[in-house]
Amino acid sequence: MLLPEELEIRSLGPCTIPSPLLRLHGVGFVDDANRIRLEHRIGPHVEEEGASFEEAGPRREIYFNPARTTAAVVTCGGLSPGLNNVIRSVFSELAYNYEIPRVLGVRDGYMGLNPDSGLNTVELTSSFVDHIHDLGGTVLGSSRGPQDPAVIVDTMVREAIDILFCVGGDGTQRGALAISDEAQRRGLDKAIVGIPKTIDNDIPFVYTSFGYYTALEMAQEVLRGAHVEARCAPNGIGLVKLMGRNAGYIAAGASLASQDANFVLIPEVPFRLEGEDGFLAALERRILTKRHALVVVAEGAGQDLMMADSIRRDASGNILHQDIGLFLREEIKRYFKSRNIEINLKYIDPSYIIRSVPANSSDRILSDQMARMAVHAAMAGKTGMMIGYIHNELIHVPIRASVSREKKVDTASDLWTAVMRGTGQPVW
Repeated sequence: MLLPEELEIRSLGPCTIPSPLLRLHGVGFVDDANRIRLEHRIGPHVEEEGASFEEAGPRREIYFNPARTTAAVVTCGGLSPGLNNVIRSVFSELAYNYEIPRVLGVRDGYMGLNPDSGLNTVELTSSFVDHIHDLGGTVLGSSRGPQDPAVIVDTMVREAIDILFCVGGDGTQRGALAISDEAQRRGLDKAIVGIPKTIDNDIPFVYTSFGYYTALEMAQEVLRGAHVEARCAPNGIGLVKLMGRNAGYIAAGASLASQDANFVLIPEVPFRLEGEDGFLAALERRILTKRHALVVVAEGAGQDLMMADSIRRDASGNILHQDIGLFLREEIKRYFKSRNIEINLKYIDPSYIIRSVPANSSDRILSDQMARMAVHAAMAGKTGMMIGYIHNELIHVPIRASVSREKKVDTASDLWTAVMRGTGQPVW
């Protein structure tokens, strides 16, 4: 249960400067008192006064004087469709609407804020960002791994950076929180604002993250091809591994989009390999009756089935999983060979392909909205927060509240229920 104090947004101080947006027509200014409830349902088990978040949007008065403000944007972690759209929209809102004279881009993630890296910031201009929204990846580069927040704050002081926009997932937002805390400890007027990014769609208080629907489009095309391969061969099996380290949103969503999957395996639902009720026996029954099958597995599924000598982590601190795709490929081959059943197995791993493409139209819109809302929040002096997205509303979320929780597929939700009905797979 969330306490009201957990959702309070830290502010650098009172807002006393009239917003430059006042010169524009039709701006819907938002007051800090505007709240969006976390729980939107009405029922006997719902508190009448539940948790709520500040509504995102432009404020009539702001904290920073635009003429004296420098902002920077950094992209961290893995790639996601829409990163360049975020960079472009952050620049556009700052430069054109708030008329900030200096906007910087940080090279290669947080590494670019450490002078030991030898990387220099780049000044963003209209010509620099002109066509970047049509490209995949990030024109600023990205990297994983933490950097000393004290060193980053030193760089912000030296470069006179007042606002830092941190675009990334869970690890990036933890880093943003550490930077914000360090700046606060020193009593510095530095606004640190997060823009959540993950195609896994697993950041709490972000119903949909930008890049997710583009990833689904790419993934469902892969599933369609794997399904064709399976149908066109005797006892054909298509096995596709999709991204989803801790949450199975891509596997579930792509399977619903394609309507071709017969088994969807995700981290949230443990499954058995052996036995009458196990996955392999269920796959055999499918092959013997339908003569083809499409299996979709998220990268974080079935980790308990594989023995590992020790836990390994990547530079961002994420657990490096064993390869469930290769494991299942060999187990399926072994099982059917032991049953004297000849199969035609095609294994496909499109992991990095689905995240490196340009964003589709829906993700372009969402990335633009999140970027502009982040700018509004920062100009109002809000810090240690990120942009969230619930009930089709953009909100202010304290980073501390987000990183202290996990977002996973709710196996009682309509999403997973639809997957189960669409595949007809056993309930493990």
